[in-house]
Amino acid sequence: MWLLLAFDLPVKTKAQRKAAAQFRFKLLDDGFEMTQYSVYLRYCGSKNVAAAHIKRITRRLPNRGKVDILQFTDAQYENIVSFDNRGRKIRKTEPQYQLF
Repeated sequence: MWLLLAFDLPVKTKAQRKAAAQFRFKLLDDGFEMTQYSVYLRYCGSKNVAAAHIKRITRRLPNRGKVDILQFTDAQYENIVSFDNRGRKIRKTEPQYQLF
């Protein structure tokens, strides 16, 4: 299970910029990887783990702005097609497995 978090937070005032930066730092501390400036990605071993992360994010939300959390499977993640300034890239990723 993957979590993709995309957000648009206000950054007009110094306090808003600080809140947005703190939110991003907390995501990194929680194991999310920044894929774009306002898009973060994290693998979770199960739906319960994903739910725990969503709950933690909910507690840390800034007062204003928009935050979306998408959940998708490993198989769906493997089908992502990415584009950058060098052209099209097919993501070749190995499935994520968590051993106990």
